[in-house]
Amino acid sequence: MSFATPLFLWFFLPVVLAAVLVAPGRRRNLVVAVASLLFYASGAGGTTLLLLGCMVANYLAGRRLEPDSPGDRRFVLVGTIALNLGVLLVWKYAGFATQQLHDIAEVVGADLPVLELALPIGISFYTFHHISYVVDVYRGERPALRDPVSFVTYIAMFPQLVAGPIVRFREIADQLPQERTHRWDDVAAGFPRFALGLCKKVIIADSLAPVVDACFATPSDEMTTAVAWLGAIAYALQLYFDFSGYSDMAIGLGRMLGFRLPENFARPYSSVTATEFWRRWHMSLSRWFRDYVYIPLGGNRGGVLSTYRNLTIVFVLTGFWHGANWTFLVWGLFHGALLVVERRFGWESAPVTTRTRIARRVLTMLLVVIGWVFFRSPDLGTAFTMLGHMLLPDFSGLTEAVGAAATNQRIVLLLVALTVVALPDHPVTGPYLESSRAKAATAARVSLMTAGVGYAAILVASGTFSPFLYYQF
Repeated sequence: MSFATPLFLWFFLPVVLAAVLVAPGRRRNLVVAVASLLFYASGAGGTTLLLLGCMVANYLAGRRLEPDSPGDRRFVLVGTIALNLGVLLVWKYAGFATQQLHDIAEVVGADLPVLELALPIGISFYTFHHISYVVDVYRGERPALRDPVSFVTYIAMFPQLVAGPIVRFREIADQLPQERTHRWDDVAAGFPRFALGLCKKVIIADSLAPVVDACFATPSDEMTTAVAWLGAIAYALQLYFDFSGYSDMAIGLGRMLGFRLPENFARPYSSVTATEFWRRWHMSLSRWFRDYVYIPLGGNRGGVLSTYRNLTIVFVLTGFWHGANWTFLVWGLFHGALLVVERRFGWESAPVTTRTRIARRVLTMLLVVIGWVFFRSPDLGTAFTMLGHMLLPDFSGLTEAVGAAATNQRIVLLLVALTVVALPDHPVTGPYLESSRAKAATAARVSLMTAGVGYAAILVASGTFSPFLYYQF
């Protein structure tokens, strides 16, 4: 089930909100937990059993990981993390690994089978939530949850279950036992945020999708510079408005249910370095890798070469976390290399003047767009073909298929999206709409409710929407 469907908007969400509003405060978590499992099962089917099995294992492990627990706590921690990673590796990467072995075996005339498993929805996200839970309990940052309903609420909470934000346990542990006292205030604060995300998704991201698909589907012998650049820029915008739109919807839904989920985007395309970009893009993922991988590896405490090594490891893992494809590995290495170069020459901390800000923003944006070509391409051949035409220009125009997809309306929306990302880096729209009481914010909320949501609802009702891009991860 997607947030941008009639079933969710006009049935599931109203029913859940009504149940949360009328339920006693201490029953909020039960309503959210049951609703979340139903939400997940509607799309995941039989793989819901995998999620349930992982939750049982991690809940039981948490009770054995508190600082005063008897036995070998470190052994339990390592075993539980290995279990979580093992589930992720088998279900997400076994097919990729066996395909590589199959290709190698073909060279010598052997025939090895390829394992094909359906990718469970949101497995990358709930695996990271489970690891965050057991590590935070082991470190003594928060006590283990005694109430299984609260544990299910944390892991399976439907706003963030399938595509984030990645909520570290320490960020929400204190909210789980709280009884709601300002329920209508939460709904009033959360709905504009949800509405903003809905508009980003169905008005902008989904409108750009046909243009992106047509450009990346262009055969190599028909690829042109115009097609390559249009596809790369359109995808950079589609991905941002799709994923940040999902995050806005998730944060707004969480607030309506009485939870404050962490921010995930802060105008990333306004960054002046790749380092800053990763402080603004998918921030919950960056924080997770920082706390549970980069710092345990030693961070920047072991000298220059160790720091470069740790950054490279983190971004290799970041790339492969997104998908089992060589394109994601290259994308991760590309960003890791950018961060290493910036750190080597001190560019990540170099002062930015008013005169240089625009140039540095444009350069960073161009580098990020180049990286997105690998991220979106189905294979490395497609990526290198597009990049070749982007970097070695020709004077051919759009192909017939791309020209048909790039209608006047979609080009206008692309220009609108470009204008939005070109605005100054503050304020960040989502938190501003949710919390600010300024007249400008109030006017924006009213406009969003009357015009934006109305148009978005028409698009949803007409069926002109697509799944969120990050559902595949």
